[in-house]
Amino acid sequence: MRTLKSVAALDDFGRIRLSKSFYMRDFLYSEIANLHGIPNIPDDPALCVEVGARLCENLLEPLQEVFGRIAIRSAYRSPAVNGFGNERQNEGKAGYTCASNEANYASHIWDRRDVDGHMGATACIVIPAFADRFEAGMDWRALAWWIHDHLPYSSMYFFPKRAAFNLSWHEQPKRVIKSYIAPQGCLTKPGMANHSGSHAEWYEGLIASL
Repeated sequence: MRTLKSVAALDDFGRIRLSKSFYMRDFLYSEIANLHGIPNIPDDPALCVEVGARLCENLLEPLQEVFGRIAIRSAYRSPAVNGFGNERQNEGKAGYTCASNEANYASHIWDRRDVDGHMGATACIVIPAFADRFEAGMDWRALAWWIHDHLPYSSMYFFPKRAAFNLSWHEQPKRVIKSYIAPQGCLTKPGMANHSGSHAEWYEGLIASL
C-alpha cells in the first residue's frame, strides 16, 4: 500500500471498505486533530486496514445487525494526535482523555503493535437505539453482558454520556469489562466468578425493547 503523502492517496485510503457497512474514512475523524491541525494519518496503512477489518467484521457488523446503526465517536488516532491528547490530559486540560501512546498501541493507535507484538484496534461507539433505552433507565450492563456472551471482544469500557463505550478487538483478547457508570470499576475479567457461563438474565427482553 502506498504511503499517504497526497490528497489522492488519502482519498483512496478513506475509500477502503473494511466490511459490509464500514469504510476507513468512518474511523479517521478526531476533534483533537481538527482543532489543533495535527494530521490523523497512519504511518502503516496496511496494518491499520488489517486490524480495522478485524474490528468491523468481528464486532461492529454483528452489533449493527442486531442493534441497528452504530455511531463512531472516536477510533483511530495517530501517535502524534494521541500523544498530544495525553500531554494535555496530564496538564489537566478539560476534554482530553487520551492514555499514553504505549498504552494505546494496538488499541486506539491501530498501526502500532503492542509491547508483546500483537495487533489490535479500538473504537469508541454509541448504539443510538440502546442509548435511548439507557437514558430511559436501562442498565448499561444489559448490553455489556450481551456482547460478552456473543462476540469475541477484547475489552469494553463504558462512559456515562449515551452509554458510549470503547470496544476493542485484539488478537490476544483480554475479555475485560470496565465502566465509569455506576457501579464503576471492573465488571468482569478472567478469574472472576462471574466471567464464565451465560448472563442471559441481564439482557432478557433487551433486543425486543429496541
